Amino acid sequence: MGQFSGWMLAVVAVLAGVAVGVMASAWMARRTAREQKRIPRQWPLHPRVVVNTEERKVWRWLSRVFFDHHIMVKMPVTRFTMPRSQENGLHWYKLLSSVYCTFTICTPDGRVVGCVDVPGVKGISRGNRQLKLTLLSQCGIAYWVVQSDALPTLAEIRTEFLGELASFTSDRERDEAMIAAARLNLRTAINRQRHSRDSDLAPLGGASESPTIAPQSFGLDSITATESGGVSWQQTNSFLTPLDSRCADLDPPIPDRENVGTFRTSRK
Repeated sequence: MGQFSGWMLAVVAVLAGVAVGVMASAWMARRTAREQKRIPRQWPLHPRVVVNTEERKVWRWLSRVFFDHHIMVKMPVTRFTMPRSQENGLHWYKLLSSVYCTFTICTPDGRVVGCVDVPGVKGISRGNRQLKLTLLSQCGIAYWVVQSDALPTLAEIRTEFLGELASFTSDRERDEAMIAAARLNLRTAINRQRHSRDSDLAPLGGASESPTIAPQSFGLDSITATESGGVSWQQTNSFLTPLDSRCADLDPPIPDRENVGTFRTSRK
């Protein structure tokens, strides 16, 4: 009987030790998770350029070709597409959130007309290219893979992205756009110089208070403090919840155009 009691005590001790170990492990895991979510006082990051040398050459060329449009850099496709049904919206978002094109050309009102990819050293994988071809084609958005040493002509890419009727503008419109851009650049330079001069003439005495930045400055819906003393934020996802009340059915129809290349799609 005494030997049986000894075995029972040993078993109870082992189970208690296992339970304590599991609880300690869970506590450490929660603590590590909190530490990872805490915003550091000094970020271990450095600034870097948005594009590399090859992409910069194509970017400058696109700015000249689509002088009447805006060239967006490395924007995910989830920013300008949305699911037809919200039932599986989160699934499609997780699948496409890492898919982006090097450049996205959009009109002044924010409508995307085409996407351009600049292949890197390893090129673009077949699966990645096929995914973009299928996705963008079905959304009526043109797609083209461009290299800086093999650029298409202005007429080819503008016709592919804008259609036959809208591919060219008059010389007067082009000149007006270039003059407006030059005026904007000049005004920006003057304002920058004026701001720099005012900063140099500002009094040096007294410490100024740091400005408080509202959440709206970052496009955030809310900012809350975490248990560990950090800050967390939530932002409305326009892929899952559309931020614009305008209906897509009211958009003008897009003219049909034939596919003019292996690496580009026609608008449907």
